[in-house]
Amino acid sequence: MKNVIDSFVYLGHWPSAGSFGFNTDILATNPINLSVVLGVLIYFGKGVLNDLLDNRKQRILSTIRNSEELRKGVVEQLERARTRLRKVEIEADEYRTNGYSEIEREKVNLINATSDSLEQLENYKNETLHFEQEKAINQVRQRVFQQALQGALGTLTSCLNNELHFRMIRANIRILGAMQKITD
Repeated sequence: MKNVIDSFVYLGHWPSAGSFGFNTDILATNPINLSVVLGVLIYFGKGVLNDLLDNRKQRILSTIRNSEELRKGVVEQLERARTRLRKVEIEADEYRTNGYSEIEREKVNLINATSDSLEQLENYKNETLHFEQEKAINQVRQRVFQQALQGALGTLTSCLNNELHFRMIRANIRILGAMQKITD
């Protein structure tokens, strides 16, 4: 590395008379060097720079076109999505309204069914109570009748002779048999 730096230092000290070399006088050489470099850059770089700028311009324009196409596609998708959203909102409102109506109908039906069931249970209860009352009344009647018969038999037995007594027993047995057939 030291050799490369030394060679540049020695180039600056070459004599400039009649030979090719570097002029280290900045004020004398700088405008000439700059004009040569700028001239070469302008002459050769003009086409390259124009090509680069044209390519860049084409890429930017194609990117803008692609972006516009994508934007149009996205806008169309957005409109379709909004349309679908409106439809879904309308359907949701209909379902909600129908659902509330259906719930109210089911509620009324359930209340009516429960009311009917309660009414039937009340009727069954009343019928059962009436049946049990009738049964109890019949049992009381039979006991009263049996006690009355026993009392009458006791009175008849003490007042009647054996033959009359047997006839009376047979008649009472027939009456009790007929009553039992009626109650069965």
